[in-house]
Amino acid sequence: MEPKLGFELVPDGCWYSNLRSLLPPAGWDAVRKAAYARAGGKCSVCGVPCKRLEAHERWGYDIPTKTQKLEDVVALCPACHSVVHIGRTQLKGDARAAEEHFMKVNGATYAEFRKSLGEANERHRELNRVDEWALDLSKLKDLI
Repeated sequence: MEPKLGFELVPDGCWYSNLRSLLPPAGWDAVRKAAYARAGGKCSVCGVPCKRLEAHERWGYDIPTKTQKLEDVVALCPACHSVVHIGRTQLKGDARAAEEHFMKVNGATYAEFRKSLGEANERHRELNRVDEWALDLSKLKDLI
């Protein structure tokens, strides 16, 4: 099963390679507001109308070239965003709500949730084998 809503575990060495920290405040505002406008007031994953959307950066990782590449910035509801960043959510103590949301959005069982999380954790371990990532922000010009 390829879940509609999944986990995007960022390699440890890339935790601070995010647009909010890399761009001036006005640049980040332009990127996130463009994502909200594209979403039309709905979460880009679950489709639920939401007054408080959150901007989420989607990154791709090319292990052979050691490149972290910006792929998209999407608008997510807080519940979907908590699933995507399950590690942070677990540290905050909000894991149960995120598990339930994952299962609801994906029509998944708890066993399927655990399997998907295990696969994400394995991918995370694989990505952490890269000691340093180059950053590719070429997609940024298309997102404003």
